[in-house]
Amino acid sequence: MNTFVRASAAVSCAVALSISIGHGSAGAAGTSITDPGVQRSIAAIVAKNRAIYGGRTPVPGVLVGVWDAQGRSYVHGFGYADLLKKRPLTIADHFRIGSNTKTFTASVMLQLAREGKLSLDDPISKFDIGVVVPNAKNITIRQILDMRSGLFEAYQTPEMGKQEGINPNSTMDQREIIRWAVAQKPYFAPGHGYHYSNTGYLIAGLIIEAVTHDTIAHQIQTRLLVPFKLTETSVPSTQAMPKPWAHGYGLDAKKDWQDETSVLPVSAMGPAGDMISDASDTERWIKLFVLAKTGEPKGFSAIKQCKTFDGNVGFGIGLACAGDNWYGYTGGLNGYNTAEYYSTKTGTLVLVWVDVQSAKSPGVANAIFRDIAHIVDPTSHPFNAKDGGTI
Repeated sequence: MNTFVRASAAVSCAVALSISIGHGSAGAAGTSITDPGVQRSIAAIVAKNRAIYGGRTPVPGVLVGVWDAQGRSYVHGFGYADLLKKRPLTIADHFRIGSNTKTFTASVMLQLAREGKLSLDDPISKFDIGVVVPNAKNITIRQILDMRSGLFEAYQTPEMGKQEGINPNSTMDQREIIRWAVAQKPYFAPGHGYHYSNTGYLIAGLIIEAVTHDTIAHQIQTRLLVPFKLTETSVPSTQAMPKPWAHGYGLDAKKDWQDETSVLPVSAMGPAGDMISDASDTERWIKLFVLAKTGEPKGFSAIKQCKTFDGNVGFGIGLACAGDNWYGYTGGLNGYNTAEYYSTKTGTLVLVWVDVQSAKSPGVANAIFRDIAHIVDPTSHPFNAKDGGTI
């Protein structure tokens, strides 16, 4: 799971926003997302997983959204965006989307490839990024984007573990974080395995800046957020969250919830996981990305780049492949866990956002998504893997 420093599990009560529109089939076998029985089944799944991943009380809040191929939807908030004030979680709440940021970083890379400014098969040694990466001449851009570089995970280095004085307003040098990671022994030779590593995406951000002579934040803004009208999505420069926003929570030693909204400074996450969005923006964005409509080279498909590594679970160019034609991404960092996957078979998109991160595989958001996916398409069994589908 793409956790940055430490994962949490958790959360509380249920009550919230419910939106049901239209009548129709959400997936295969004629399953209707507007059927009250289907909605009760989804609520039961959410309740079960809030208890499993909770502490002395259930996970504080879960937002579920299902959109079918006809544009009909069911969106429901369970629990709270703010436990202290008992404010219900709604579709308008902003979340830290964690590793979903990588879909934006990968999209900028793909646009640069389309423009001929780089190639996915360029070695990363071709670019002056201000940090020496051992064996860089044998590591390609493609390999850092599809998690096959072998580079050690940046947020699991001994040096990162020693950052006890870190606080939300700390400024961390991403080049230094990369240096810590590449000083560790690689997991395998480039291209000879799969291992989720944020290190590659920190490097990707520096490559983008070297090629464009601009900040990656500005490149994401001008190339993606503005053209695709993602008005509720942002690359933050501070810890501030746009209103309304969901607090993030984690369990303390007594299994009670504590606020973890701003545990990690955004400077530590960068192009690997610093972005903020809401569910409406993300629902549109993930579908565009999966369907290769975000400015990729002509004929390119991230779906076709997916390679399985455990059961039916795989990974492509900035794309998680959950199996059975479900594609999207999962984001996880302290206090937040987001999962959104689009089915190319049925045209259904399922989004699950949780204001808690858990170390239990496959994670609370993925677990809820997996069960909902099976409801809307009974022939579908995503995340069918020995370890639960860690991506």
